[in-house]
Amino acid sequence: MAKQNYLMKFLWVKFLIILALAAGLYMVIQLTKPKPQSTVVYLVRHAEKITGDNAGRDPQLSPAGKARAKTLAAMLANKHINKIFSSDYARTRGTAAPLAKELGLDIQIYDPRDLPALATLIKSKPETYLVVGHSNTIPQTVLALGGDDSPPIEEASEYDRLYIVKIDKNGHVQSQLQRYGKRYKSASE
Repeated sequence: MAKQNYLMKFLWVKFLIILALAAGLYMVIQLTKPKPQSTVVYLVRHAEKITGDNAGRDPQLSPAGKARAKTLAAMLANKHINKIFSSDYARTRGTAAPLAKELGLDIQIYDPRDLPALATLIKSKPETYLVVGHSNTIPQTVLALGGDDSPPIEEASEYDRLYIVKIDKNGHVQSQLQRYGKRYKSASE
């Protein structure tokens, strides 16, 4: 019986030592894991929406918009996005949804009437973000983040702009404008 008690105590001590070592190793890994040194923000206007008399006040994405949202998800799936922000409209949430599903992320709602608050939140934590908004808010969000000004988005038909704003650890900002999905053609083309 004494031999069994000794064996049980020995196994318990061994278990506790292994547990403590595992916890310590986990903490070392977490502390030495590289932290993002910069913030990267991808910003897009929502994809094409249903138009016409039946569209209502909060239209869904059209078939072309759903295709563009899938294109966006495929394009950004490997960009290490940590957070997705969208205004609280069906067309913006619908644009963000394929990527959110692919990455297993929730879509966080922001107030498009308070872009400085969104910019402050994004600047406060170096991560990689997607922001989905509107023709009148996305260029303003780029500016609020410190990015370059750009010509207004053509309300009726321009859905292919992808802004990328990078903020390094010293607060220096670089921004660029790309296009994605089916090409936009201006009225003058």
